[in-house]
Amino acid sequence: MWRSEFRNVLATQVRRRTLTLEQACNLQMEAEDVMAGREFQVPSADVLRLAAGSQCSAYDCEFVLLAQRLNVPLITNDRAVLVGFPDTAVPLL
Repeated sequence: MWRSEFRNVLATQVRRRTLTLEQACNLQMEAEDVMAGREFQVPSADVLRLAAGSQCSAYDCEFVLLAQRLNVPLITNDRAVLVGFPDTAVPLL
């Protein structure tokens, strides 16, 4: 999940011309090297089950499922996630 978020940040910076495309690509490669072996994947079927049983997007449910699998709270201010998953989601104070 971090890859998509990071790519969006880099793409925004390229569009704003605060990074060149080459710099953005290099930063992405560096980040992937740093994160190698530290990534988690969640089963799509489980994500879809959570999404089907809530008002949350599948994207949000990826975070919920990962938190559940790691047995950690999901810190968020997303109201739908807080309402849909009160045993997992905790509001950011």
